[in-house]
Amino acid sequence: MKKIYTILLLIAVSTTIVSAQNSKTKKADNLYDRLAYTDAAQAYQKVLKKGTTDVYVFERLANCYYFINDTKKAEMYYKRVAKSKDANPEAIYNYAQTLKANGKFSDYNTWMKNFAKLSPNDTRVKEFMKNPNYIPKIMDDMARYTATNMEDINSEYADFGGIVYGKDFYFASGRNTSRKTYQWNEEPYLEIYKATNVGGTIKNAELLNGDVNTKYHESNAVISADGKRMYFDRNDYFEGDYDKSANGINQINLYYAENIDGKGWSGVVSAPFNNNEYSTGHPALSQDGKTLYFVSDMPGGKGGSDIYMVAINSDGSLGTPERLGDNINTEGKELFPYIDSNGTLYFSSNGHMGIGGLDVFYAEAQGDGFDVVNNLGKGVNSSADDFAYKYDPTSQSGYVSSNREGGMGSDDIYMVEAVEIPCEVTIAVLVINENTNAAVAGARVDLYDTMGNRLSTKTSNVDGMVSFKAACDQAHEVQGVLADFESNASKVAPANDQKVSATIALKPIEEIIVEDQIVLNPILFDLDKSNIKAQAAFELDKVVAVMNKYPEMVIAVGAHTDSRATDAYNLRLSEARAQSTVQYIISKGISGKRISGKGYGESQPKVSCGDNCSEADHQLNRRSEFTIVNR
Repeated sequence: MKKIYTILLLIAVSTTIVSAQNSKTKKADNLYDRLAYTDAAQAYQKVLKKGTTDVYVFERLANCYYFINDTKKAEMYYKRVAKSKDANPEAIYNYAQTLKANGKFSDYNTWMKNFAKLSPNDTRVKEFMKNPNYIPKIMDDMARYTATNMEDINSEYADFGGIVYGKDFYFASGRNTSRKTYQWNEEPYLEIYKATNVGGTIKNAELLNGDVNTKYHESNAVISADGKRMYFDRNDYFEGDYDKSANGINQINLYYAENIDGKGWSGVVSAPFNNNEYSTGHPALSQDGKTLYFVSDMPGGKGGSDIYMVAINSDGSLGTPERLGDNINTEGKELFPYIDSNGTLYFSSNGHMGIGGLDVFYAEAQGDGFDVVNNLGKGVNSSADDFAYKYDPTSQSGYVSSNREGGMGSDDIYMVEAVEIPCEVTIAVLVINENTNAAVAGARVDLYDTMGNRLSTKTSNVDGMVSFKAACDQAHEVQGVLADFESNASKVAPANDQKVSATIALKPIEEIIVEDQIVLNPILFDLDKSNIKAQAAFELDKVVAVMNKYPEMVIAVGAHTDSRATDAYNLRLSEARAQSTVQYIISKGISGKRISGKGYGESQPKVSCGDNCSEADHQLNRRSEFTIVNR
C-alpha cells in the first residue's frame, strides 16, 4: 500500500550528496523536484539500467520509494547508500526507519546506532540511546485498543482523517476517479466527504457541498463547536491562483470557511501566516475553541515539520503562531495534532520512538504546555503509518487512519475502541546449555501464541534470563535461538499465577550434524503450499546457525513429497518448496553460492510403500533433506 497525502507535509528532502547534474539524471531530477515520486522512480531506474553506480541516484531512488511507502524497495536502495562513506545521515535514518517498518528490529537498532555516530546531538538519537531496546518493550505490553476497519466508508483509494460533528462524519478521500491524478503516488486528488451515522454505523459518504473542494487537494477538516467555521488544508490555490515556491513546489496551506445559517460552507479565507515557500496544514482545535493547532515546515522549526499553536481572537482572526516545545517537536516530522476534552495532545511522529513509520503519541496537558510524550502502543500503532488519531475519553472510542496490511485502500480509517486489559502473567525464561546446565547469555528468545504468532522478542541477559508479559489463562511457547547452538522451544501452560517459569535447553550445534547431513525436525508446509511457516523458519534457523559457524560449508537442499497427487504436480510442488527453503536461508545472510535446492517429487521415497502407505509413511516421505556438499 502506498503512503498518500498523510505525508504531503514531508516535503521533498534535499540530499547532501553531490552528483553531476547532467543529462543522465536531468529528467528524473525534474520529476523528483516536482514531488512526482512514482514517475521519478521509473526515470531513475532507467538511469541505473545504463550502468551508473552513483550513490546520488541510489539515494534519490530510495527516497522516491520511501515517500510512496514502498518500504521493501526503499530498503534495497538505502542499503546501497549506507555502504558509502559519504552517506547522508538522514538517508541512514531513513534506512533504519524502513528496516523497522519491514519488521527487522535488530537491523533497525544497528543502523540507528550508526546514525547516532553521525548525528550525536540529534534529539532522535538522544531518545533512542536512552532506551535502544524499546521496541520489544512496546510489543511486550498488552494492546490497550482495538482497531476495526470502517468498511462502510473506506474505498480502494486513500481514505483518512475523520471527525464527528453531530451525526455527520467528515473525512478525506481520493475516491473521485474523475479527478486528475496526483504525481506523488498516481492516485486521484483528495476531497472532503461527509458521511452520516445511521443506526450506529457511519456510511453513505457524499462529496461535501460548498466552496471548500476544488480541483486540487483538500483534507483534514475540523469544525468549531458552534458549527459555524471549518478549518481545512488545501494546495496553495486561492481565488483562482495556483501558486508555487521559488523551487516550483506547490505548498499546502490552511484555510477556513463559514457556514452561514446552515446554507453550506462558503467564503473561504486564507490563514494570514500562509506562504508560498512553506506548508501549513493539519488543523486542530482546543476544546474551548480559542486555540488552533497546526503543522508546518516554516523557517525556524526544528525538524521536517513541527506542531504550532495560534490564538483565535474573539473576532475570529488568527494571532501569531508559536512552535510547541522540544519535548513535542523533533528533528523528524510531527503531524496530525488533536486535543481531546481533557486537554491531552495526540499527534503522529517518525521522530519519537515508535514501532512503525508514523506512530501515534500522546502528551497530557501540564500548565501551559504538555508533559512527557508516550507511545500509544499496539492496536492503535502498527509497523505501517498510523495517523490522524481522534479520541473521545468519555466514550473511550475514536478513529485512526493507517496504511497497515489488510486494508481496503492505500490508507483506511479504523474505529478505535479501548479494551479491558485482561489479567497478565510474567513468563520468566531461563536459557541454559543442555550439556553443562550453564546459563546462556545473548540468546534470542521469541514468545509465540498457540496460533504461531510471534508476540515478542528479547535477548537473554548474563544470567540467561528473559521475561515476558502475557495474557493469563492462555498457553504460549518460548523459542530460543543462538549461533553455535541448536534452537529449542518450551511450552508454557495457561496460568493464573502472577509469574510462571520456563527453561529452554540449547544443544551445541554439532549434534545436528550427522555424517553428511544436517538433521532437523520435519520442515512442515501447509497442504499444496510452499511458503515458509513459523515452525519451518524455526528449524531453518538451525541451518543458518551451522552455516554461520562453518563459513566454507555448502549445502544442497532436497525437497520430497508423498505419493499422493500426480508425478508432475509433486515435482513442481517439491521444486517450489526447495526454492522457498533456499531463499529463506539466503534472506538470513547466507551467500547464494553456498546453497542450492532441488525438488524430487515422489521419486525418492523414504518408505517404499506403494499404494499401502499409512499416514505416518506419507509424513516420512514428505520431507526436506540438507546434504553437506562441502565443509
